Amino acid sequence: MSKNNKLDDKKILVTKSGYKKLKAEYDDLVNVQRPAIVNDISAAREMGDLRENGYYTASREKQSFIEGRILELEELLKNAEIVETTDDGTVGLDCKVKVRVVDNELVYHIVSPEEVDFEKNKISHESPLGKALMGKKVGDSVEFEAPVGKVTYKIIEIN
Repeated sequence: MSKNNKLDDKKILVTKSGYKKLKAEYDDLVNVQRPAIVNDISAAREMGDLRENGYYTASREKQSFIEGRILELEELLKNAEIVETTDDGTVGLDCKVKVRVVDNELVYHIVSPEEVDFEKNKISHESPLGKALMGKKVGDSVEFEAPVGKVTYKIIEIN
């Protein structure tokens, strides 16, 4: 990899569950999807003229995506550093943080960038809100620059 690639020799913090998910995706791609796409390409070749064979073209594109994702996952897994949850009373990776903003209570799960899932309120520890919350304790307030302007979050619980 090039020296400009952010994955080179940089430890990537992940939760234990996040590492398991990345490993499961890698195993599925290598052991299930890669062999299946090789079979699809072989079947498409048997159909004849490859220049006008949409099935062959689509299969090759899928193969390219799979191979690219496999390489990406290999680098992520190679550089992953599993972070154990600590119970020191501060917000850290893999913590669930309940905050109060105006009259609403929200719960955010602080995860690595590779584990972000906005539908499940999983936010990166590297995101602006994640950075603001990291290291804080129950009762602390943090100001966060949201699209609507500055918003203050008060931490009311950490799990």
